[in-house]
Amino acid sequence: MLENELSKKIIGCAIEVHRQLGPGLLESAYQECLYYELKQTGLKVRKEKPMPIVYKEVKLDHGYRIDLLVEEKVVIEIKTVEYFTDVHIAQVLTYLRLGNYKLGLLLNFHTTVLKNGIKRVIN
Repeated sequence: MLENELSKKIIGCAIEVHRQLGPGLLESAYQECLYYELKQTGLKVRKEKPMPIVYKEVKLDHGYRIDLLVEEKVVIEIKTVEYFTDVHIAQVLTYLRLGNYKLGLLLNFHTTVLKNGIKRVIN
């Protein structure tokens, strides 16, 4: 399945989670529920995937973790913030570059309508 097809499924699942829970919870709650929804659709999902840093040919396990990785293709970063900042986008771009992934979805569940809290990030 291509990244664009996956992103449609992911966004549909995220909207369902937001519809059920609404805004106001911690990121970890949305992460667990989105993980559940994605698994229910039959997608392969990894939670809290470690992301090492490679610096001058040295692999450093620095503790960075991707919130969710779907089908080893799409990075999902979950936020519960007033609005996205450049740092949030840079974080997803870094994960995309370090893992050699093409597409990331930055999802902000702290919105009244989730479609206003979705940002596609392309490597």
